[in-house]
Amino acid sequence: MAAVSFTVQYEFSAPVRALWDELVDWKAHEAWIPMTRVDDGEGDPTAVGHEFVAYTGVGKLALKDHMRVTECTWNDADQAGRCTVDKLGPVLTGEAGFSVESDGEGSRIDWFEDVDVPYVPQFLAPLVGKLGAIGFRQGMKQLDKVLRERTSTTA
Repeated sequence: MAAVSFTVQYEFSAPVRALWDELVDWKAHEAWIPMTRVDDGEGDPTAVGHEFVAYTGVGKLALKDHMRVTECTWNDADQAGRCTVDKLGPVLTGEAGFSVESDGEGSRIDWFEDVDVPYVPQFLAPLVGKLGAIGFRQGMKQLDKVLRERTSTTA
């Protein structure tokens, strides 16, 4: 089993509250994470204990990623938020999350993943981490595009 960790920072032109709202809408991740479907469950998606499942891939080759919110707080005064989830398996276990803050007229995200990946030897963990970071950076580019489209239609 490989212990894989990576972080991705990304700057968005969108206001930080728009970024936050998109990130904590778990179902909305389908619009910017390729080949992903999300079953969001019931209740407040930001409530500690809220559970949801993301499926990334195609058919039986989709990775099931069951998660539980452990922290999700937004601070109006600071225009900043932080959200973390526990990854409950059946494949990935560990923790992931993000923090967002205002960055002038735009916003910034720091996304992290700290997971155990079965069937992967530890010596490949750095490579898996680099590939994970590349994938999430591509997701952030797509999210930026989605946010630009949404904010331009509401402006």
